[in-house]
Amino acid sequence: MLGAWDLSQVPTPAFVIHEDMLRLNLERIEYVRQRAGVEIIVALKANATWHIFPLLKSHSDGATASSLAEARLVVEHMGIKAHTYAPTYTEEEIDDILDLSSHITFNSLGQYARYGQRARARGISCGLRINPEYSTVATDLYNPCIPQSRLGVRAADIETWPEGIEGLHFHSLCESRPADLEATLQAVEQRFGGHLATLKWVNFGGGHLMTHADYDVEHLIEILRRFKQRHPHLRIILEPGSAFTWDTGVLVARVEDVVHNGGRNTLMLNVSFACHMPDCLEMPYKPTIRGMHDPEEGEMEWWMGGNSCLAGDMYGAWATDDGHTPQLGERIVFRDMVHYTMVKTTMFNGVTHPAIVLYSHKEGFTTLRTFNYNDYKQRMG
Repeated sequence: MLGAWDLSQVPTPAFVIHEDMLRLNLERIEYVRQRAGVEIIVALKANATWHIFPLLKSHSDGATASSLAEARLVVEHMGIKAHTYAPTYTEEEIDDILDLSSHITFNSLGQYARYGQRARARGISCGLRINPEYSTVATDLYNPCIPQSRLGVRAADIETWPEGIEGLHFHSLCESRPADLEATLQAVEQRFGGHLATLKWVNFGGGHLMTHADYDVEHLIEILRRFKQRHPHLRIILEPGSAFTWDTGVLVARVEDVVHNGGRNTLMLNVSFACHMPDCLEMPYKPTIRGMHDPEEGEMEWWMGGNSCLAGDMYGAWATDDGHTPQLGERIVFRDMVHYTMVKTTMFNGVTHPAIVLYSHKEGFTTLRTFNYNDYKQRMG
């Protein structure tokens, strides 16, 4: 689909979502829902493009919010109340959050003691985030189970099981495979198994990258079914973020200048890694560029330079598939830029924000949103 996609008329910079590719992901998610008999809800923290919410809603069991703003978006554009979890709630926002939530998970015993009774009085199902003290995530920045983690309650810290808790929530995966979930469940049952009989639901969190080409969905289904057999009274909830919009869109950039310094060739773009693709620098990971590949020995190498003043706003290197020399005005198409990218873009330096564009086979390209000076000005004050 990407190879046949004509992006020449798309404004640049722009994030472009491919609806047909999104539908393919939703088919696989629907398959898991039906075969495993579990609930799969959308995690807005990965993508909050509300124009596609009706499509996501048709293949999910709800949505999870990490803030008041996300909870509002769920209610306003999905027409349902949110499963809400945030590392901390504030007195100024908690009542509004409760109004918008059907489930709420607390990060600590202290937060539950402070707000739990208020939530239960409104008929909201309360859960506790736990730390299974096990994770296969290699990057500490994304690993909530590192020593001294601030996320979740350890089994050893629960002297008396808090009254009114109906569910447990753990989130210790990141773009993980079924074997990672299987090992994590062993740790959860080992440390918290004695409490499962008293609960109504368990939320397995996100990180289940079931729409990746190499993901074994049959293994996942088997794991989920076995867990259900061991605990038939429990509702099982998964809340993947990346899986819904994995590899469903691109960021279209343009070459504005070419810099040759110190033997390095850098294409200066009208986008920024720091502002528009921060995960590339945080994870870090090297994105795929359409028509380019990792250089082999002897090939001309090209780095990509961002348009912010941050010295490290660059990434490399790539080589062009056909060996051509990139020219001014040429489009550079970064793949897989919908999940955990659009939601993290910033207005650092006041750089131009990418437009948001939706593509469907029937309608072609539809520009959903463009940004201008007033967006920057209002954000700054």
